[in-house]
Amino acid sequence: MLLTIFGNGVMANAMISGLLKQSFKIEVFGRDEKKLQALKERYPKIEVYTYKKEIDISGKNVILCVKPYALEAVTKQLKNRAAALFSVLAGVTTEQLKANIQSECYIRAMPNIAASFGKSMTTLTGDKEAKEKALNIFGAIGKTLWVGSEKELDTATVLTGSAPAFLALVAESLIDGGVKEGLKRDDAEFLARGLFESFSELLNNYSHPALIKDAVMSPNGVTAKGYAVLEDYKVRSAFIKVYKG
Repeated sequence: MLLTIFGNGVMANAMISGLLKQSFKIEVFGRDEKKLQALKERYPKIEVYTYKKEIDISGKNVILCVKPYALEAVTKQLKNRAAALFSVLAGVTTEQLKANIQSECYIRAMPNIAASFGKSMTTLTGDKEAKEKALNIFGAIGKTLWVGSEKELDTATVLTGSAPAFLALVAESLIDGGVKEGLKRDDAEFLARGLFESFSELLNNYSHPALIKDAVMSPNGVTAKGYAVLEDYKVRSAFIKVYKG
């Protein structure tokens, strides 16, 4: 299947890496010729093109991967009707997409940058006629979840799209705390990587995160005291409130 990607930023790069491993054919349109050529050198199997006044998208499977503010400028160049449009633009509604691009079907998708390792968690919603195609494409870069509304997808964007940045803050803070207490930085970073790798297995094998906490926490122990500090600083509340921005 040929996929036509508009945009060559971080997310496009992450997706290309994963999609090529599943034998999709890929062509990429972008503005910066130097960046496109660098992309071609990295992934020789893809085709790259700079934007031109008119780009025929008739019957194509289009993945829109530009910055939301660039939507109108880019889509003015797209002519005719796509077979399916897959948008990874956060906050851009289906109605906005329909106002700018002609397509038989519209899908909104929220992958994350772990796509380059085949580990994205992608939330999808849109026209059910393209549901299986969407699950096939985004299933090539990790796990997928189809939801029934755009509101659910926008909420999920924080959990799977933005939260890697929040977890990076957690990892960095734990590392810095270890260094403050005397660990070598390399050792602290090694331990943090091992922690996150092992924690994913815990999440997969415990029915609820609270059970992980209960399994670790002993009466009046180090974990209980540390947990109390996090509660004092309202860390739980802060994570809940990030959904409101």
